[in-house]
Amino acid sequence: MSGTPQGSVWRQPAQVWAVAFACVVAFMGIGLVDPILPAIADSLQASPVETELLFTSYLLVTGLAMLVTSWISSRIGAKATLLVGLALIVVFALLCAMSGSVDWVIGFRAGWGLGNALFISTALATIVGAAAGGSGAAIVLYEAALGLGIAIGPLLGGLLGEVSWRGPFFGVVALMAIGFIAVLALVRNGEEKRAPMPFSAPFRALGRPALAILAVTALFYNIGFFVLLAFSPFPLGFGAMGIGFTFFGWGVALAITSVWVAPALMRRMTRTAIILVTLPLLAIVLVVAGLVVASSTALVICIIAGGLLLGVMNTVLTEAVMEATDLPRSVASSAYSAVRFLGGAMAPPVAAALAHAYGDTVPYLFAAASVLIAALTVLLGRRVLSHIDDAGEGAGEDAEAILVGDAA
Repeated sequence: MSGTPQGSVWRQPAQVWAVAFACVVAFMGIGLVDPILPAIADSLQASPVETELLFTSYLLVTGLAMLVTSWISSRIGAKATLLVGLALIVVFALLCAMSGSVDWVIGFRAGWGLGNALFISTALATIVGAAAGGSGAAIVLYEAALGLGIAIGPLLGGLLGEVSWRGPFFGVVALMAIGFIAVLALVRNGEEKRAPMPFSAPFRALGRPALAILAVTALFYNIGFFVLLAFSPFPLGFGAMGIGFTFFGWGVALAITSVWVAPALMRRMTRTAIILVTLPLLAIVLVVAGLVVASSTALVICIIAGGLLLGVMNTVLTEAVMEATDLPRSVASSAYSAVRFLGGAMAPPVAAALAHAYGDTVPYLFAAASVLIAALTVLLGRRVLSHIDDAGEGAGEDAEAILVGDAA
């Protein structure tokens, strides 16, 4: 990214690396359970709908918790919020690994979601505040951690899932415990006094027309995102390792377009134009995925192609949110992320139910329709959103533009 001194990104204080490492592990949690969904269904005698609730409980609690994380961190400080979030992830990942029924795993994934919300909502602000090389270096480092986590999560899930469906959960426990110790030892308490954030701030933010339009867009877009991510392991028919490699490719594709392609596009096109081109392309990929679902090879190609488009959308949508209002960025992100995660929460079990009733093609058609509704929302609200296209030079380089939004 322009404006970032070459070489400065990788010369960082120890506390930045501690938080970045924990970020990688936190983002791994998004796709970690993907490769073991069929194994969990078999081992715990769970239906696909029940198994998909592993995503629903995690994302629902993550989204709702986003509404209060800024209120919490503004009172107890960034380091304490990070440590509480990491501790909750360690505890609930361990409980998931030790569970004997799918209902318990679903419940403990909800607790994991609470810890994840507390951690990821605070991590970028901590990196920005401590990173050397300015905000440009901070965002590159944060995006690198995000992309690495999203890509490695399914791969690690596949590797450990070959041993047991419990393996990925124990892996997260070990890695997050290391992250907790690193943050505890290396991250300094902030010296600046924090202004307590009103509890109602994220709720009132959704009353802003531009932010509301983008939040609704993200809700329907996330339905497409999580049908592709959470439902696809079942029709693929692969073992844990095969699913892991598939979604490793998906994560790498998403990371590449999120870090490099989306910023390049925003230097040449308006944000709304990118959204209105990318969403229909994503809908086409989802329709094709539904039509070729019986072919594992073709479905893998569609999943990776979808990852390329998802990376662009994640970055551009969140950039748009940052420009949509004059609200503090943490408030705008919290409100927007809470709504978008609701789409992610509802999509997996709905997709599994549709597949059970009508076959594996229908969930992808449902996802494509949802993505087109997202595009229509932007098209109809384009006049309200016109100011997000007037950000000037440097679009794609704001250090807080990726806050939370790319994580799911």
